[in-house]
Amino acid sequence: MDVNTLAAALERFGGTPAERRVVARQARDLADSEALKRDRGHAPTIETVVEDLADAPSGGPADRWNWWIGSLDVAYGGYEPFAMRRYGTEERR
Repeated sequence: MDVNTLAAALERFGGTPAERRVVARQARDLADSEALKRDRGHAPTIETVVEDLADAPSGGPADRWNWWIGSLDVAYGGYEPFAMRRYGTEERR
């Protein structure tokens, strides 16, 4: 999975370029793990990731990503390591 192409495709969900790159790297890690291939019978593609994130009720790329990963974790288990835990949530001091 090409992270630059996916990051560009994620522009439709807003967010910053940095946020989109982080989501794209998480998606590449998910693809490399082969977890979706095992659980759903196919590896994730840029198109399927964007389609699945579009199903999220709202939010930017990181919010949508976490919603999707949460759904996968409920359905199959083992996806929590791919969640984004901190992006944009910590106050800077």
